Formats: sequence, structure tokens, C-alpha cells
Amino acid sequence: MNGSTIFDPIPSPVAWRGDEIADQTEWIYRLSPAELTELEEVGSRFLDDNPDLRTVQADDYPLQICSAGLREWGKTMDRGRGFLLVRGLRTTHYSDALSASIFFLLGLHLGQPMRQNEVGDMVQHVLATSDRKYNEPGTSSLRIRDGLSYHSDSSDVVALMCLRSAKSGGASSLVSAATLYNEVLRRRQDLTPLLFEPWYNDWRKQDPDAPENTYTSPMMSRVDGVFSAYIGAPIIRSAQRYPEVPRLTRDQLDLLELLDEICLEPGIALHMDFQPGDMQWLLNYAALHSRTEFEDHPEPQRRRHLLRLWLKREVQRPLVPHFGRHVVRDRGQMRGEEVPAETQKFRITQAAIPRLDWGNI
Repeated sequence: MNGSTIFDPIPSPVAWRGDEIADQTEWIYRLSPAELTELEEVGSRFLDDNPDLRTVQADDYPLQICSAGLREWGKTMDRGRGFLLVRGLRTTHYSDALSASIFFLLGLHLGQPMRQNEVGDMVQHVLATSDRKYNEPGTSSLRIRDGLSYHSDSSDVVALMCLRSAKSGGASSLVSAATLYNEVLRRRQDLTPLLFEPWYNDWRKQDPDAPENTYTSPMMSRVDGVFSAYIGAPIIRSAQRYPEVPRLTRDQLDLLELLDEICLEPGIALHMDFQPGDMQWLLNYAALHSRTEFEDHPEPQRRRHLLRLWLKREVQRPLVPHFGRHVVRDRGQMRGEEVPAETQKFRITQAAIPRLDWGNI
């Protein structure tokens, strides 16, 4: 542990408060005209080629002008504050397919895109089709307008691109996991060890096609001085519906309540309103994310619509064994029967179309 214990406070830059950085601009990267031109040109070629998303590689579509910025983005995620907002894409001038092509292309240069469910989708659509509430049984967070609890996703990086913003609300909210840890350590040091013990997570809540009910993971990891977090209080609580899962202890319940309390405390979170073309790149190990409730435009074509990518970083981050949703496999791996390479769902022209037969309500 480099001479320290896992219970030492974690310093900045990974430990930050929203009220301290909200007025700063260091976390916003604005694409230059040259970068924008390159992305539009290479993205158009990617769309025309329509390659198999499971096998295409970054070297197939080099980004020479954007390479310096991409290195900076990766460094910010891996060793900085853990996230950034990229602005400048003119998505209002593009087709959704071109926007998705540019987004996926950038993802290729930042990591390996991962399948996001057991049916193999690699580009996910965040598009509301229901006014149900988040806590209602069977509800998919992808398809509702309700606010969400703070949580981690099942990848190294989660990225969002805004195609269309809400009529009102729908802010993306982030909480530094290191700040969360520091606050638990300060307020209830007796509960801190529980963060590093395994917790049962509801796999079927995240993916109705999951082959098992649950998987286990610690909430936090600290190996060779590298801090990482994976926290989802809602899926921990919902795992209690399975009789084979041990009941939560009083201390565990207290810790979950404390985590919720800290996340919702004024000044802890950073809130950002997405504009069309915005891309948020977030290292899941560094921050939890959420979304505020929103109101949609009445016209279907104007409703809030985000694209989501999950990425596996090539950086070998030290983690404790079986950390996070370690049951998720890479993009080329599928359960059950082999899917033909020519299947259209693995082409960007099809992946750019909202697939509402999965995750719908």
C-alpha cells in the first residue's frame, strides 16, 4: 500500500466537490475547428463503410489531429479528476447515424467498446417511453423520465452523447467517489471497512437477460495506492428480494443510508446540463453518476435522446479480485448461439436506431 493504509483520506484531484469546480472550465474540452473537421470526415467514412462493431479497430480509422486531445482525455480519466465534458460537435447538422459513428469512433480510440446487455447491444439509447418511477418493479432507467440514484456503471468508462436535450431538467450529476469515501471516513470511521467487503448486487435489475440473479463486489478497492469505486445502492437493496441473499445488517443499512445522504448533500455533486453534441466521458471508478427528473418535448422527434457507450480501457488498473460487475464480457463474446457477422444489429446504421424491444416498459 506504499506505506499507507486503505483508511487514509484520498487527496485531489480525484477527490473534488461540485461547488468547488462548478465555475471552472478545466473539465470542459472544446473541439478545435481542425479536430471537428477530422471527426466529421473520418466519421462519414466510418458510416459509409459500416464495419462490424464487434471487430473494428481504432487503427482502421486513425485520428491524427485529434490524437493529442484523446491522450489528454485518457490522462484526465485515469489520473485526474476522472471525467470531462467535450463540446463542439454539430449534431444538429448531422444524421443520428453520423453522430453515432463519430461517437463510436472516439470510443474506439479511448478503449474497447463493450456489449451493454446479454443480447449484445454496443450502442445504447437513453430515450424515455414511460412516466413510471425509478423504484417501480421492472422499470428500466433507460426508458423513464424520473430522476435516478447515484450509481456506477458496469465498465471502465461510461460515455454519453447528447443528440437532443430535454424541454426542462435532465441534468447529468456526478459525485466524486473519493470525496464520498473521505466523508464516510470522517463521519463514520467504524463503517469504513464495510466499503471494502463484498456486497450482493441485483444482476437481473440491471439486465433482465442475466443468467444469474446476483453477483458480488466490494464497493471500493485500493491497490498499490490506486483507489477505485463501484457503488449501486439501489441494486444492493433490490438484491434483497432473492431468498438466497443474506439479509443486510444494521451497519450495512446505516452505510447505505449514509452514502445516499452524502450524495444528496448540497455542494457535493456537480450538475451539468447537456447541450446537443455534448459528450461526457467518465471513468466509473472515479465518480458516481445520476440524472435529475426531466420533462420531454411533446413531439417525439424532439424528445431527450442520449447515446451511451461502455468502454474497457487498455490501461491495466490494479483492482482487487472480482471487482465491479466482473461478469460482463467483451464486445465479441455472446451467450448462446453464434450470431452471424453480417447481422445488422452490429452495424452502426442499425445501432444508431433506438431499439425499444429491449429495456422497454
